[in-house]
Amino acid sequence: MLGAVLGTIGFSVLAGLLVTAMVTPAIAVTSVTVKGGIGIFDNLPSYIRIDKLPQQNRIFANQGGKQVQIATIFSQNRQEVAWDEVSVNAKNAAVDGEDRRFYQHGGIDPTGVVRAAISTLSGGQKQGASTIAQQLVKNIFIQQALQLPTLKQQQAGIEAAQAFTLDRKLKEMKLAIALEKKYTKQQILLAYLNIAGFGGNTYGIQAAAERYYNTSAKNLTIAQGASLIAIVQQPSARAPIDASGYAQNKARRDVILEAEYLAKHITKAQLDEALATPVDATTVHLTDPKNGCIAANQYAKFFCDYIVRAAVPSLSALGSKTSERLANWAKGGYDIHTTLNLSLQTTAQKIMWATVPRSPSELKLGGASVSVEAGTGRILLMTENKYFNNTASPKKGSTAVNYSVDVAAGGGVGFQVGSTYKPFTLIAWLKAGHGLNEVVDATPQVQNLSDFKDTCDGGTYPYGGTWTYKNDEGERGPYTVMRGTAGSVNGVFVNMGKQLDQCDIYNVAQSLGVHTGDNAPLTHNPGAILGTNNIAPLTMAAAYAGIANKGVYCAPIAVDYVVDPYGKQQPGQTKNCHSAIDPDVDAAATLAMQGVMNGGTGTPGNPNDGTPLIGKTGTTDSSVHTWIVGASTKVATAVWIGNVSGHVALRSVYLPQGPAALLRHVVFKQTMAAIDKKYKGGSFPTPPPSFLSGSGQKMPDLTGKTISEATVTLQALGFGVKVGPSVDSALPAGTVAKTSPGAGALLSTGYTVLISPSNQKLLLVPPVVGMLEPDAVKSLNDAGFTDIQETCQASTPPDPTTDNTVVSQTPAAGSTHTAKATIQLTITRVHC
Repeated sequence: MLGAVLGTIGFSVLAGLLVTAMVTPAIAVTSVTVKGGIGIFDNLPSYIRIDKLPQQNRIFANQGGKQVQIATIFSQNRQEVAWDEVSVNAKNAAVDGEDRRFYQHGGIDPTGVVRAAISTLSGGQKQGASTIAQQLVKNIFIQQALQLPTLKQQQAGIEAAQAFTLDRKLKEMKLAIALEKKYTKQQILLAYLNIAGFGGNTYGIQAAAERYYNTSAKNLTIAQGASLIAIVQQPSARAPIDASGYAQNKARRDVILEAEYLAKHITKAQLDEALATPVDATTVHLTDPKNGCIAANQYAKFFCDYIVRAAVPSLSALGSKTSERLANWAKGGYDIHTTLNLSLQTTAQKIMWATVPRSPSELKLGGASVSVEAGTGRILLMTENKYFNNTASPKKGSTAVNYSVDVAAGGGVGFQVGSTYKPFTLIAWLKAGHGLNEVVDATPQVQNLSDFKDTCDGGTYPYGGTWTYKNDEGERGPYTVMRGTAGSVNGVFVNMGKQLDQCDIYNVAQSLGVHTGDNAPLTHNPGAILGTNNIAPLTMAAAYAGIANKGVYCAPIAVDYVVDPYGKQQPGQTKNCHSAIDPDVDAAATLAMQGVMNGGTGTPGNPNDGTPLIGKTGTTDSSVHTWIVGASTKVATAVWIGNVSGHVALRSVYLPQGPAALLRHVVFKQTMAAIDKKYKGGSFPTPPPSFLSGSGQKMPDLTGKTISEATVTLQALGFGVKVGPSVDSALPAGTVAKTSPGAGALLSTGYTVLISPSNQKLLLVPPVVGMLEPDAVKSLNDAGFTDIQETCQASTPPDPTTDNTVVSQTPAAGSTHTAKATIQLTITRVHC
């Protein structure tokens, strides 16, 4: 205890003598202690500067051509203000309350130091005698400590900046003098008002004015200005947030007001009025700072979170490395101007909330929609059926998981995309020289996986076992690729994929930026043809935007530009585009994908507003997830609605908003209608005719050929042959009665043609019209028909020359029927 007292006395006396000697040269310096102290003082650092302070970051969106703030993000609630943005009432309170000789000294107040020393020596209250410049130095060191990487380092740095030690105080004094030499009094006072802590996470006079009095620093009254300055020395005790804080704040405030009166900065009347103003709930208007994405614009919270998690770490305007960018973001002062169209975002979010319930009892339902501008990759909107809440205990119907994006960006692992993956097989098909009018077999079959080529991992046919799948509507038989795409027929795409290298499909997907939500390798086994990969909606929207943009893919971006803390505009996320698909191949793909939206499975989602659309729907096994992804030439939109967890079949769930499996169409239709009004899409390019036929071969007419002749012909064309059961036909038994597909169809290589042989059980009906009745009957009998029915038709006027002549026959001549068929003849006679 004695050591502590002696240390305090020694510090106070030495500090007083040092400062007095330094600033008052007339005083003789004879003490060895003082001389040694001055030597120490001379060796202390003398450089310090007033840097930009940690303050608020702001996020903006575009609305009607204007930039509108949607969020404020900060680690310290501070808004730096200029000199003329601070009320003289706050300036006077700071000077009169904290450093009344501020305008007379050079950074250190000798009178104050001596007063503090005498007070300490006489057993009075320990006093620091810190000037505003000294307090500014201390706060600069505190701010530097708060930027250290760990909490432990921060706490140690803050303790060092506030330590009541001789070396720290001497360093503070010398740096205060250095500040006074480098900066004007106005600059120092303003810096102090901007840096000072006002309790909790509130820093600077502007944030304090908003926090405690719901006003600006410029509009502070005399009482309010003094009340805020009363906080700075003991923020935890004097912040006016409760009854205890009210009392302690008022006590210190009134001392400051008296000092202002003594300094003649306020009149007696102003003093009395200010002293009469209470500090309580009637005058204090606590305003919680709107910090973070949870306090962002209600329609854009998930997008805000995406900016913070995904965009900020990549912005070169914040630094050259991720660590530097995050550190600068924590310091704050950046304005992030995003790609978000706030008008569309608001409309789309309202559509999502109205259509997809947040927490239905039937299942854990999620929904997301996201739109990307073709040709730029700019994200225009991003919605979710849940409310955003990133607290530890979000309410029901709320989440911090952004269903639109990857895990690394605040999302999940993605969702199985189902048939929305099929366009990548379609594009690989066209790249391989095939055509849209080629016919493939849609019939579900047990596939031998060893028939599927895949060179991605160095092999050729690496798979074994069998694969069984089904068609959603039970489709069977020959389908053109165009028709199979419109109807999303699994069998069509499996058989297309069987003729391709699975690695080619994989490469098409990758070229369009497709990746899994958790960054696991994108699978390329045959099952992937039907969409087994887990992918985020944003990824799918960007891929379709590339297809809609003549095959030029642009990676998604969310920031147009940044304004740094110094007010200088910096680049945002750079547009990153590359040609992923040959334009002619792409034109052929978009032709088929337009069929999806016009008569195909995507028809219910088409707003039919005159804007041409491409698209593809997707429904996973048991309808756990449902999708529709589509695009105009300007904007692509992906809509996912499905199980966040669990495996409830959406096709079995009926909600007040409609069948759960069809809600995707409602969201897409209404969202695209709003988009089409603002972004006028045009026509898609017409593909060269060669992409219709591709490498397909026309099916020849084999009717009447022997089975062996037909087989040789088909195999020579590269087709497989399957001989089915015989069918009723008038052709000679064992010859080809019919084929499937029929003559003229454009078949892809390897297609298996079904031959149906004739059993010759049908007879050819001979022509008998114009014959006399006996001759007609004989002709029919000779052909094998015995059941002949006759109807008499009287000739008008009577004509003996046509008497007993056949005027009609049913069935018609040339048709084929069994021998038991009834032949109906109409006979004209003079008398019936």
